[in-house]
Amino acid sequence: MGQIEDLRLFSDIVEQGSISKAAAKLHIAKSAVSRRLNLLEQRYGARLISREPGSWEVTTMGRELYQRSLDVLMHADEIESDFTEANQSLAGPLTVSVPREFGLSYLSPFLMAFKARHPEIQLMVDFDDRKVDLSRDNYDFAVRISSELEPNVVARLIGASKFKICATPNYLKSRGAPKNLQDLEQHDLMQFQSTRRAVWFFKNSAGVTKSHEFQPSLNSNSGVFLLDAVLNDLGIARLPDFICQHSLEAGDLVPVLTDLVSPQLQIHLIHTEERRLNRRMRLFADEIETACSPS
Repeated sequence: MGQIEDLRLFSDIVEQGSISKAAAKLHIAKSAVSRRLNLLEQRYGARLISREPGSWEVTTMGRELYQRSLDVLMHADEIESDFTEANQSLAGPLTVSVPREFGLSYLSPFLMAFKARHPEIQLMVDFDDRKVDLSRDNYDFAVRISSELEPNVVARLIGASKFKICATPNYLKSRGAPKNLQDLEQHDLMQFQSTRRAVWFFKNSAGVTKSHEFQPSLNSNSGVFLLDAVLNDLGIARLPDFICQHSLEAGDLVPVLTDLVSPQLQIHLIHTEERRLNRRMRLFADEIETACSPS
């Protein structure tokens, strides 16, 4: 047996939690699995799994070997997949969960173009703000716009969402443009999420963190609705760029307090640790990163 096969066998033993279960999974004799584990331990000159009567525990070196084996096996599987599928079609399903408003307002053109370029891929896109269970619901990918990710996922940073404080020219003409945080107290401020009190955090040009606490004049869990409210001269809102950028470029909205920087959220493409990326998944990951990267 080669080293890759030995590492795959060892990973199966660790994941199954016993030699007998690994042997059953692999449909080979328990004695053969035990013998190959012994040979592996002899090769590295160390005990990888402590197995005494009534005791079975992966050693420190065994845990390290297991973790490093996962990377080696993943790359080996990708090489195998790339070369065996090189002349094959991309045909097959691809399921993706996308935050609703980010997907509809920003990713839609990319998703339709991706489908047009690769008609043989059966693309299923779920626009939903809930955090889907990737394993239970059998999703290939999910897009997350958050500073916190759930455990046991593999995350690929594909972009960032910046926030802009903006209002219409008409609103600012009638109410005056705020020149500092204190001036915001004289304005109608609208907030994403339902809360009686809200706080906006910023950093100035010197990197000093500042904040403004206020009672929103309007709350909503929809950034698209807040954009419409701002466009109807109802006040000032802090909106993600994927919601307001088009209106800013068209001149329908103008930014305010541009010397202050709002925190930004990272955009990740995630999949479960056990999900092996096939050719169409890797293609999608590369292309969505290009679509979400700053031009």
